[in-house]
Amino acid sequence: MKYYSFSVNIGYFMSVNIYFNPLDQACKNIIGGLCEGKTLQLNVYSLKNSEGFSQENCQAPTQNAYLKLNKDGEDSQDFLMEKTPFGWSISLKIHEIGLYYYSFYIENSGYISCGKMEQGTLSNKENRFLLTVYSKDYATPEWFKGGVMYQIFPDRFCREGSMPDIKGRVKREDWGGMPSYKPNEYGKVLNNDFFGGNFKGIQSKLPYLKALGITTIYCNPVFEAASNHRYDTSDYMKIDPMLETEEDFAAFIEATKNQGIRVILDGVFNHTGDNSLYFNKYGEYPSVGAYQSKDSPYYDWYSFQEFPDKYSSWWGIDILPEINENSEEYQNFIFGKDGVLKKWLKFGIGGYRLDVADELPDFFLKKLRKSVKESDENAIIIGEVWEDASNKIAYSKRREYLHGYELDSVMNYPLKDAIIQYVQNGNAEALLQTVYALINHYPKMTLDCLMNILGTHDTSRILTVLGGIQCRSKDEMACDWALLNESAKEAAIQKLKIAAVLQYTMPGVPCLYYGDENGMEGHIDPFCRKCFDWEQLNTSLIEFYQKLGEIRERYRDIFKDGEFQALEYKDGFLIYKRSKNESEIYVYTNLSSKTQILKLEEKYRDCITNQNYENEIIIKANSYGIIVKI
Repeated sequence: MKYYSFSVNIGYFMSVNIYFNPLDQACKNIIGGLCEGKTLQLNVYSLKNSEGFSQENCQAPTQNAYLKLNKDGEDSQDFLMEKTPFGWSISLKIHEIGLYYYSFYIENSGYISCGKMEQGTLSNKENRFLLTVYSKDYATPEWFKGGVMYQIFPDRFCREGSMPDIKGRVKREDWGGMPSYKPNEYGKVLNNDFFGGNFKGIQSKLPYLKALGITTIYCNPVFEAASNHRYDTSDYMKIDPMLETEEDFAAFIEATKNQGIRVILDGVFNHTGDNSLYFNKYGEYPSVGAYQSKDSPYYDWYSFQEFPDKYSSWWGIDILPEINENSEEYQNFIFGKDGVLKKWLKFGIGGYRLDVADELPDFFLKKLRKSVKESDENAIIIGEVWEDASNKIAYSKRREYLHGYELDSVMNYPLKDAIIQYVQNGNAEALLQTVYALINHYPKMTLDCLMNILGTHDTSRILTVLGGIQCRSKDEMACDWALLNESAKEAAIQKLKIAAVLQYTMPGVPCLYYGDENGMEGHIDPFCRKCFDWEQLNTSLIEFYQKLGEIRERYRDIFKDGEFQALEYKDGFLIYKRSKNESEIYVYTNLSSKTQILKLEEKYRDCITNQNYENEIIIKANSYGIIVKI
């Protein structure tokens, strides 16, 4: 392709109307990320007037237009676009994987830049569109798409049997009691109080999970560790004894398979515990740990500034010594033939969620993916990334998560925040801005695997967030007044239902944090990690989530990889469509103060209430619906 260069004269601009929307196949033939070597066609339309895009409103242009394209960190190239009866067009192939940026320049008129809702806008300032170019070998697991996830914090979900006696662990027989949160005399919170949730307990509740429509269970760490959260791994090769035995784990995995459910484990590979087989700071393990001797086989797993007491740790927390991922011995331990990843994959797990993926270097993630996919090409790899993963910069380096060699998916924190903000303030445009950015920036196979959350073990409970109670300290969070009163809780549950409808119907896979379906409350860690109250069940809310699960399953073909299109959004009212081939499902939420009337040309049924509609639907304030044609 010929290279063009030109100077921009911003002193004079002709008035021109244009249309370019990268989410419209009339403008960009491939929505979202682009596979290397595939033909990308970009069409910019020259409009006769500002009445909007239609074929009748297009005209042949007089000015030249250029595509300005650059790979991240490289100089831009300018390509002359072909004039057409409707505007300008260009086709090209990109053979080098990576992150790209592009815009258009129309002579004497200005730049077509990325504006609201990812749509093109004409201005004298350049704001480029983003394009992810990924490997032709990139594929994500089909079994995961269209399903429903359920996150379990193992110690707090369900216990069957008695707890073993283990040195250093405080057994809590008061299931549902307040988790310990106060520091000890040395100023450290030990997190060593255990309520005894275990695999047998989870297994006993599989019928309950099946009724919720759960297809994937994501477990927080299950390997031996000193704390109840188990992010301070002591031994990667052993199941934590509080969860019982390796045989119990195998039985649990087999039982989930029989229910058509797969289990994803938490992979914590950026750091270990200081009380571990590998670091052994307190000498409790029958090994020579890195803390004990420079001759330890684990010494180069860690980075010491002054041996032994000054070492790199995660966010400066000295009980979590940081791994040196460059260590070949550590890499072999994790990725090797008899390594950690392959051992647990042999049990038939569905894959891994990677803790603090931002902290793991690209080379490490690439080796990790290769190791996992060698054992099971259908295993999924989900990264903990809190931002847009397509253009994420971590430690001054642009990350390569979605280029086809690292992750299948990420936790969808941007959507979580956008849903919460919409439910709180009714700004549907801001919600759609986030959704459209994800659709535009991510490869389609990634988009369909996104882990759509409303809360996790790292955030306050969604009901607490929607209830709006503010606390200044953990002491306040532990008070009774930090819980919602009956009327406030009912109001928060109504908001939660609207949020859940969005979570379950947006592109990606909804992930339900254990107990949210039962109206659990709690501020940040550890109050968001309380025990599931099996004695007090919110039957109405649980049935609502069961209905959402049924809808996901009944229309799984649409939710698996169907298209998303917003139809109307104004003053808190939002209606959008999910579709695939000839199948369609419509979702609406009304957070405006006004009653909305939706005119119908055919008969429709509300999937939640089973009510049939003809001619129109009267949509009251603070309501929602999922409707299909009948």
